Amino acid sequence: MPAESHAFCRRLAGLALEGAPIPRAEAIRVLTDPDIPLLPLLDAAFVVRERHFGRGVRVHILNNVQNGLCPEDCNYCAQATSSAGEVPVYRMKSEEAIFDEAKKALDSGAYRYCLVLSGRGPGNERVEYLAGVVSRLKAAFPMEVCLSAGFIDASQAARLKEAGLDRYNHNLNTSEERYGSICHTHSYADRVATLTAARSVGLEVCSGLILGMGEGPEEVVEVALTLNRLDARSIPVNFYVHAPGSKLGAQNRLTPESCLRALCLFRFLNPSAEVRAAGGREANLRGLESLALYPANSLFAEGYLNTGGHAADKTLRLIEDAGFSVERVEEHE
Repeated sequence: MPAESHAFCRRLAGLALEGAPIPRAEAIRVLTDPDIPLLPLLDAAFVVRERHFGRGVRVHILNNVQNGLCPEDCNYCAQATSSAGEVPVYRMKSEEAIFDEAKKALDSGAYRYCLVLSGRGPGNERVEYLAGVVSRLKAAFPMEVCLSAGFIDASQAARLKEAGLDRYNHNLNTSEERYGSICHTHSYADRVATLTAARSVGLEVCSGLILGMGEGPEEVVEVALTLNRLDARSIPVNFYVHAPGSKLGAQNRLTPESCLRALCLFRFLNPSAEVRAAGGREANLRGLESLALYPANSLFAEGYLNTGGHAADKTLRLIEDAGFSVERVEEHE
């Protein structure tokens, strides 16, 4: 069995390097087969990761520029209208504050600065304002800029691309089959439509999921394949952490090994995409956190909207201690 399992892992790496499809049954085995040891799987995923990204790690830092005030009822979210939790509520931060935090992000090693706004989606006037902010950020700082502002259409996406936005984030969060159980105020199709609109005007998209909300392995594979079809260039793999007051409640579905297997799966099925060990990695990966860098080439630092995370200095130390290096935008210019 050891020889067979090692051959299986090498086969997955070979298919991914060739850009060939991986059979769905084999993808499911990555998540479910106890006879496939974790370390050979991580090694195979690293072969693919190294081909596309070397040993570099891209650090992303979020700026929660508008919090609360959301009419959506996503039952995993602290800001949802269905949440009984208390979160800070504020409208758009000042441009001065956004730029001050951009400078701190750059100094902390950020490759990408991610602006996040709560709410269903921006109107055209807000999009115009955001386009101006993006343009000025791009002129001032050698970082990529990503925006997450909810649902947008193709004309809004085109304006943001014109302003220099590098990527637009809109997560699928879970499978189409499960979506109705976590949200009722919009659909999975609505989310796909926003990603499609962004792609239609040439804007790169960032989209991922939250593991640990009751999904089965077949659903995880389906999300990974869907993101491949949507050509998501950045895939944040989040691991569920209960936000006090959120309707979904406490869950205990993840282990460090299951999280690492999922990261390997996303690398095999999206070989050239930026795969990020995202929200909840600290709580769910625990002592195996540094192993996430073998399939993933990106991490968040300084927390996740309403959930805390490692400070930038601890994140940079994690990267360096594992034998990887922090990647900078200037290296690609």
